[in-house]
Amino acid sequence: IIIEKRVVIIGATSGIGRALALMYAQSGARLGLAGRREECLKTLQDSIGDKAVIQTMDLSVPDAAITLLEQLISRLGGMDLIIISSGVGHINPDLNWQMEQETVSVNVTGFIAMARTAIKYFETQGSGQLVGLTSIAAIRGNGGAPAYGASKAFVSHYLEALRCRHHMNNSHIIVTEIQLGFVDTKMAQGEGLFWVAPVEKAAWQMLRVIEKKRKHAYITRRWRLVAWIVRLLPESVLRKMS
Repeated sequence: IIIEKRVVIIGATSGIGRALALMYAQSGARLGLAGRREECLKTLQDSIGDKAVIQTMDLSVPDAAITLLEQLISRLGGMDLIIISSGVGHINPDLNWQMEQETVSVNVTGFIAMARTAIKYFETQGSGQLVGLTSIAAIRGNGGAPAYGASKAFVSHYLEALRCRHHMNNSHIIVTEIQLGFVDTKMAQGEGLFWVAPVEKAAWQMLRVIEKKRKHAYITRRWRLVAWIVRLLPESVLRKMS
């Protein structure tokens, strides 16, 4: 019996999430697609066909999002892989409260709501793969976007904790962190960015990492070098860069 892979993508309305949805559709997977913008989801569903089911949800309302994710998994007929691609990012040197609050609400609380729900499902099922997207910004603090970098650092540590949890239990649950550099999406704000990857290139590299069930990867691969350098920078240099 051949069972089609059942893939849930949170944040499928645009950017990397949408690109991954199209790639998985081409591979024959069944897709559960979620995001805030209903019209974008419907357009994506139309381009994929009957292998996709959609669900609008807002991660800033976590209790409702948990229920909607559970319903989406049920409608899909189960879940083998979840990719949490949703997130917000603000350049916020003035520490605008609404921007900071939204970042934490979506990137931290909303992420936990989705990741915890997925992990509990996989634990009952006995297998599955959770993929979370973080950022090079998670490595060190950034004065221009304090909450964004901190939120991605939280997600990175949370994913590591889940890996430790399932290593100790010797389970068949895979937890993958994909640490992004600059990708040509709306979230990559600002001019003069270097090594900006096209969305399709980043999504293709991510797909390979996910299917190899790796625990961690930099996308694109050259950002491994940047991460190594950033970790070594003294704070005095970091302050000038921020």
